[in-house]
Amino acid sequence: MSLPHGLVNASPNALPLHLVDRSGMAAWRDAQPEAVRTWIEANGFEGAPGSVLLLPGDDGIRGAVVGTADPLDPYSYGQAPYALPPLTFKLTGVKDPAVAAAARLGWGLGAYRFDRYKQPPRQPAMLQVDAADEAVDAAISACTRVRDLVNTPTEHMGPDQLEQIACEIAERHGARIEVIGGEDLLAQNFPAIHAVGRASHRAPRLISLQWGDTSHPHVAIVGKGVCFDTGGLDLKAAAGMRNMKKDMGGAAHAIALAEWVMARRLPLRITLLVPAVENAVGPDAFRPGEVIQTRAGISVEIDNTDAEGRLVLCDALAYAGEQSPELLLDFATLTGAARVALGPDLPALYSNDDAVAAQWIECGVQQRDPLWRMPLWRPYWRYLTSSIADIANGGPSKMAGSVTAALYLERFVPAGQKWAHLDVYSWNDSDAPGRQAGGEAQGLRAAFAMLEARTRP
Repeated sequence: MSLPHGLVNASPNALPLHLVDRSGMAAWRDAQPEAVRTWIEANGFEGAPGSVLLLPGDDGIRGAVVGTADPLDPYSYGQAPYALPPLTFKLTGVKDPAVAAAARLGWGLGAYRFDRYKQPPRQPAMLQVDAADEAVDAAISACTRVRDLVNTPTEHMGPDQLEQIACEIAERHGARIEVIGGEDLLAQNFPAIHAVGRASHRAPRLISLQWGDTSHPHVAIVGKGVCFDTGGLDLKAAAGMRNMKKDMGGAAHAIALAEWVMARRLPLRITLLVPAVENAVGPDAFRPGEVIQTRAGISVEIDNTDAEGRLVLCDALAYAGEQSPELLLDFATLTGAARVALGPDLPALYSNDDAVAAQWIECGVQQRDPLWRMPLWRPYWRYLTSSIADIANGGPSKMAGSVTAALYLERFVPAGQKWAHLDVYSWNDSDAPGRQAGGEAQGLRAAFAMLEARTRP
């Protein structure tokens, strides 16, 4: 595996990089030469989290220091690649391998820039890494995969391109792939996926990838692949439509997670399902008030064509459930209500299994990749009632929008099937250390850690 952007193998010109926090700042400063102490004091550097300072030497720069709060938090180092000049640095004085791994991960995430259409004005500072750490580098690659997929505009990241990427991944890792598209969706009983995508000039499809030994535990991973969401005939306002290239963020997470599992060769059997569509406006667009059938045999009245994600997911979840996996996970940029409840940084986790939810949350704490469990409050089923169909895909109430969306999905998960759903934003509204504005992986590192932990005796 090649090194991620921002990391470099041994360099003779690498400068020392010191890590300090406020509690250890005084002792570290006092151990420096007098000229360096004077420089630190003149710059008022106190080791505050996110701060960096170049250190002077006789012939120029002698190194740099980075202030941290939590040395095991990768984002403690995310600002450094662009806060420091484009030189090469090497960690010094770090004895804990976990801290070195966190710094490596944070540096790789912080060095990321989406450069398909516009080159960044400068290159990041490089971090020298002496030893191989494929686990960390795979994490960086997975997060980068999500960011790249979400950041790419829809004309270059539609259903066709998602299929192509899945095929390339399958070929690389020896996986099997099947794609059901266009009218074949109706013939093979995926009517809800077809209904949402039928108005687009790009045919809707279900991408299915299978990998792994049949003797290993089976995990199904489903991702919402709405490559652009106009809202359909319930058209979004311009502000709401502006970033809807990211509405395939769930698919990006699912693809990246499956690819990560395969790259690390976890002893799991993986089924990846991506219903890939564009929710477009056209003569054949599905309409409010229509009743559509679903793979599970549950009829759905369309209350709002902008609640399309749950429609494509319900067919995919039903199909995944037919295979009786040990665990069923889905990722989706499903509701704005989740963002109202938890903001942009915390994905909303729903699960019908307390142990699965607890493990995913605990892994999120350990990985500094947080998520928050929300309730499947079943009395709110009243918000999805229909007088002419089994259920509706929405209703007039604005209450508990994220909860009702999760309840809708749960209806299509077979009884007794362990399932967890992550409602992700997949986006950074503004730049933050280690997090460039644009596409973002959320809950992904926690999900991989959970799956990895489930493979241990």
